[in-house]
Amino acid sequence: MNLRDTKDTLVVTNANLAGSQFTDVNLQAAQFTDINLSKSSFTNINLSGTTFRDVNLSNVVLDDCEIAGMKIRGVLVSELFEAHAKKSG
Repeated sequence: MNLRDTKDTLVVTNANLAGSQFTDVNLQAAQFTDINLSKSSFTNINLSGTTFRDVNLSNVVLDDCEIAGMKIRGVLVSELFEAHAKKSG
């Protein structure tokens, strides 16, 4: 199925969309619950202001990412890097 140049709201339930591609798509304020995104790739994505809860992030790689204000368990990631640098240095 191809959707192009649409502004319709989709409600997708109990579906297999494996291998789907999303390019130049606005998913602002979308809700994702019980979703499998394993082995997915994200490039040029704006996740600012997003909250992740009960998420499996094992083996996730973040490269060339803006992390200003990013927190993990309430701790700024920049502070974690600073603490690591002091410990290692």
